[in-house]
Amino acid sequence: MHGMIVAPQPEAVEAGALALKRGGNAVDAAIACAFMQGVVDPQMAGIAGFGAMQIWMPRRGVHLDLDFHARCPAAVRADMWEHLIEGEARDGFGFLLKGKINDVGYLSVAVPGSLRAYEEALAEFGTMEWRDVIAPAAVLAREGFLIRPHMYTMWTQKESRYGRVDIVDKLRFTESGRRIYFHPDGTLKSMGDRLVNEEMARSLERIAKGGADLFYKGEMAEEIAADMRANGGLITRADLASYRTTRGAPISGSYRGCRVAAPPPPAGGVQLIEMLHVLENFDLRKLGHNSPGLIRVMAEAMKYATIDKDLHVGDPGFVAVPLDRLLSKNYARELAGKIEAGEMAHVERLGQKEKHGTTQISAIDGDGNVVSMTHSLGNPSGVITEGLGFMYNGCMGVFDPRPGRAGSLAPGKARFTAMSPAIVFKDDRPFIVIGAPGGTYISGSVMQGIVNVVDFEMSMLEAVVAPRISVTSDIIDVSNRIPRFVTSEVEAMGYRVARSYQSYAFAGLHGIKVQDGTWSGGADPQRDGMALEV
Repeated sequence: MHGMIVAPQPEAVEAGALALKRGGNAVDAAIACAFMQGVVDPQMAGIAGFGAMQIWMPRRGVHLDLDFHARCPAAVRADMWEHLIEGEARDGFGFLLKGKINDVGYLSVAVPGSLRAYEEALAEFGTMEWRDVIAPAAVLAREGFLIRPHMYTMWTQKESRYGRVDIVDKLRFTESGRRIYFHPDGTLKSMGDRLVNEEMARSLERIAKGGADLFYKGEMAEEIAADMRANGGLITRADLASYRTTRGAPISGSYRGCRVAAPPPPAGGVQLIEMLHVLENFDLRKLGHNSPGLIRVMAEAMKYATIDKDLHVGDPGFVAVPLDRLLSKNYARELAGKIEAGEMAHVERLGQKEKHGTTQISAIDGDGNVVSMTHSLGNPSGVITEGLGFMYNGCMGVFDPRPGRAGSLAPGKARFTAMSPAIVFKDDRPFIVIGAPGGTYISGSVMQGIVNVVDFEMSMLEAVVAPRISVTSDIIDVSNRIPRFVTSEVEAMGYRVARSYQSYAFAGLHGIKVQDGTWSGGADPQRDGMALEV
């Protein structure tokens, strides 16, 4: 069996490709890749993270959304942080609290779901042994790997400019972090240095023998719970033991005759499909790629989807999400009419901006099986339990500290994310497999990738490298490769434009295009990854 895999880390892509070469299917490849991502991008993803996975297996009649978002510990209260609010990120991804307690440290950690999801997906839909899928990641953690440019950039970027804790300070938050990520003289390891994580290797080897139950119900669960108790964290052993993934059918929409399947809430598929339904009312090709007119139309579609997300979308176990309305073509036409009339939507924000860490896997095999998975630590918490080697998610930072909101805190509740691992079908066969890391930038970027392929007939590589915009407030953020003579016309329409210093910006698209029986892959050059066919 052969196939293709695309992801932001070369070592992780290679692990997935080797699974395919050894006779594994797309699920085997995706899970092998995911474990390796936790080793070589340990602030982006890992076994103490969360995510969403879409699986398509035509011969088995399987089309499944496996949701494994992190959940609030049982001890949370809706109003416990209300008195600490200082602001909200401009892009809608997180709240700023006094003492940064939701951003770094033990209170920032939600109950993780990644490891449970990896095990379930492999056991039910994969073909390889659990220990064999984990082994390459454990080996590389022990042998070490060279620190890549994007990893180092993430570590050293100045989050403090936006009211956030710098990642480098999260790396040194625990003694384990200081031992793993810094030289003996206290200086941060840099690009080209070898990163060895013996503690993570041992944890992966323990999990290879004991399964996910070791983490959720066994000896490792007690080690995690004891560390949380000793340091004021909220997660208990009961929280770990009670964690469950959620399964169901992906939500679906259509765009230019193609069916678009994406994850339901609390993931961001509803935003993706709503935007595409709005854009379907416009002749985008006639407007021209990244023309002032196209940027205006896309910006307004993004704003309406953001407004609806903020008001209505959350964990469906706690919030009545009006999916029928938000996915309705009639509603999309109503919004398109407002855009055509020149109306400008308004997105409420308390201010400021945040960066985020996530990663993506797109995989396909010779039997037509497809996996699109986005998984993450959110903003990493900085917490590493002594001897375990892996960092926990920082998901509590995105829950709304104001009671009575779609994203408010509640025991057992999952946070909303913009994760949009999508599969676009043409004639009932996969045409595009796509997703991205990038926090609240994800849905809009995936939308632009799909538009690039469908409307502008780009290859997947062209689609993921094309300059993008992002709109999560009233400001239009633009890639530095979009010409100033274009953005000056947008500003003349009454919009505020913020130019990124990055040439490649706003999430990191990774995808596969299937056309005429051949595969083409694209890895966003802002990350360090690649597409590999075997």
